[in-house]
Amino acid sequence: MKPSVVFLDRDGVINRDSEAYVKNWSEFSFLPNSLKALRRLHENDCRCVVVTNQSAIGRGLATRADVERIHRKMSERVAEAGGRIQDIFYCPHVPADRCRCRKPEPGLVLRACRRLGIEPAATAMVGDSARDIECALRAGCGATVLVRTGNGAGAEGELRQRGLPPGHVAEDLLEAALWLVGSR
Repeated sequence: MKPSVVFLDRDGVINRDSEAYVKNWSEFSFLPNSLKALRRLHENDCRCVVVTNQSAIGRGLATRADVERIHRKMSERVAEAGGRIQDIFYCPHVPADRCRCRKPEPGLVLRACRRLGIEPAATAMVGDSARDIECALRAGCGATVLVRTGNGAGAEGELRQRGLPPGHVAEDLLEAALWLVGSR
């Protein structure tokens, strides 16, 4: 199944994650092959939508404006490389807020599906954490891909132990993109 929409986590999938949080553009660094992957998805008519927890806002480490500036610059760089990010949905809350938009809750994905007028079953999620895959499963995404970048190596065992194995495991976003578009 080639999905019409591919949901992507940000930190650990597109860019390097940081325990100190990515709070501004100077701390943002694309992972190897991620720009190439985003171009490949775009060339194959897959709409890329970022769904990301950004609790740095709720923790007072970054503002919404800071995060939106990162997203604008990220989208510009992706476009310069031949890709396209159609939209970005982010949760600004901390875990203690128990909101419906913080992954593993499916709120971000379901809101994106409503906005795009698409059924979750026609989508795929690429993430590097157990919460990304759980979110996708709870939302009803048609495919799930765990990448081993970011937190992926540890998440793989956790997901298997919890009986929630991803549909596919890829080394990075490029390998995930090739699998999703059928260029394996």
